[in-house]
Amino acid sequence: MIEIDGSYGEGGGQVLRTSLSLAAITGEPIRIYNIRAKRKKPGLAAQHLTSVRAAAAICHAKLRGDAFGSMMLEFTPGSSVQAGNYTFDVSEAREGGSAGAVTLVLQTILLPLALADSNSQVILRGGTHVAFSPSTTYIEQVYLPMLQQMGVEAQVKLGAWGWYPQGGGEVQLRVSGGKKPNGIKLCDRGDLQQVRGLAVVTELPANIPQRMANRAENILQEAKLKVAVQALREKGIAPGAGLFLTAKYKNSLAGFGGLGEKRLSSEKVAEIACEELLKFHQTIAPVDEHLADQLLLPAALASEKSEYRVAEVSLHLTTNAAIIEQFGLARVMVDDVEKKVVVEPMIR
Repeated sequence: MIEIDGSYGEGGGQVLRTSLSLAAITGEPIRIYNIRAKRKKPGLAAQHLTSVRAAAAICHAKLRGDAFGSMMLEFTPGSSVQAGNYTFDVSEAREGGSAGAVTLVLQTILLPLALADSNSQVILRGGTHVAFSPSTTYIEQVYLPMLQQMGVEAQVKLGAWGWYPQGGGEVQLRVSGGKKPNGIKLCDRGDLQQVRGLAVVTELPANIPQRMANRAENILQEAKLKVAVQALREKGIAPGAGLFLTAKYKNSLAGFGGLGEKRLSSEKVAEIACEELLKFHQTIAPVDEHLADQLLLPAALASEKSEYRVAEVSLHLTTNAAIIEQFGLARVMVDDVEKKVVVEPMIR
């Protein structure tokens, strides 16, 4: 049984998710202790417990310690990953419901399902656009298109928007099976072609997304960027707002966002997202800070070496690299000075 210290590095949910993905793929039993030890509320939160149960469902794993708040988990796969139709609801993992991020569950099971022998369809319910996690818009417009460059085919369809704290969103995920990733080389992003934006609200007045869109377009046009932001008022079970920007370069994509909060103006939400984008644009990196660690796992599973430059070497990135190396699948070299990542698979 591979022993994994959940307090290592950034000490959050990334350690758990990567470990679950690789245990399902390799069939290796794992024991994780000190789960999310560095968080204000340590242990398994609703989205983490749902990730555990989702990973277990696709490979018939035996579980020990799979309870809300648990800081120890044993996960013993019972079979190879099984393609199929699955439904996972984050709100069921916690009494009183939860707006835990469905995208974190998605990222736990996507690559195992891509390596399975046939296609899968997954319905995920919970938070679709919540803080401290990739939004469903980011998954759709950045993460999945970049995985497609690596030969992994998956699509998401947003059925309902789910914001914090009510959740209630729904995402449909389709994964094509039998798709071992290819390596990726991303050292030059090329010229910026366009910034696309989505300013959206549910159960709020229609002038709010328009204000977010106008402010974002003004800021980015002042910076001489080509930009188009769509303002939408969608249906949802509760009020929510957000602005999501995707920068399309010749060779890569990067995504940024701002979420509405009480006492936060529409204009300020737009400014938060634009500030992130402009900071990234001033670098020469093809890969944004969040995508940097998200590309590690497909690169480790690929048939050849990957190499890419990142905007920032985050603790998430170095933590993920160390967990991947524990499974003996790949050597991961992270150069802090050059801000470059090299992933060399050991099993091809």
